[in-house]
Amino acid sequence: MATSNSTKQINLELSIQVSLDGLSFCTLNSVENEVLHFNKIRFPQQLDPIKVLAEIEKVFETNKTLVEASQVKLIFDNALYSFVPASLFKEENASDYLKFNTKILKTDFISHEEIGNTGIINVYIPYTNIINFFFEKFGEFEYQHLNTILVKNLLDLPKVDRPQMFAHVKHKQFDLVVIENGELLLCNSFNFTEKEDFLYYILFTAEQLNLKPENFRLFLLGAISKASPLFKIAFEYIKHIELLEINFSFNKKEEHTALHVLEEYVLLNSFI
Repeated sequence: MATSNSTKQINLELSIQVSLDGLSFCTLNSVENEVLHFNKIRFPQQLDPIKVLAEIEKVFETNKTLVEASQVKLIFDNALYSFVPASLFKEENASDYLKFNTKILKTDFISHEEIGNTGIINVYIPYTNIINFFFEKFGEFEYQHLNTILVKNLLDLPKVDRPQMFAHVKHKQFDLVVIENGELLLCNSFNFTEKEDFLYYILFTAEQLNLKPENFRLFLLGAISKASPLFKIAFEYIKHIELLEINFSFNKKEEHTALHVLEEYVLLNSFI
């Protein structure tokens, strides 16, 4: 359909990142490649999935345009996951892959998905009450685990001649991904309180993988900047450290000053 200069053609895509600490909503006009709406909500404390759903319902009540989306992606951000080689994966044993590092209830629904074409399966627990809410709103839609999107996109980055470690920083927790020669060595999630905890987990992981701090490259992304105490303490001990360079081609309205592409790396990559 032809449009005038004053009327934009719109195909609205919606991505929602859900954690027990907060929510991020982003809508994209895929025709104009323009971010139309962004909203990030941080909870003062961790909530349970029932209270998180109540917060999601509030967002939909105050922003009616969200229900106009033609494509919807729900991203679950939690540590209730485990990576399994596809050659060893059996769907009927899904709970067995999680029970060693996750408390599983009999009522938990377990989902799984392959990470690109890596031959790695991410087995995880989504929040079924939130899935049901979006199904009632939109019918069929897609959902994934945050680390499925994160690892796939990090593996797609150009290969380099030394091991790479990626720390995806969130509120008092971070995901750590290690890649060497284009292959995934590790993906794990850690909680931390002090900056020293953050450094400890990075150096301990490097030691377990026989990676010397002077040899690997550490890339930081997520809720971090060069002014962050986390960056500064890591810089003291790790020779090759930098913020991950982001090259998104989305058009961003001036009012979206709260949308930091480094922090919303996964949310924005969910549109690609």
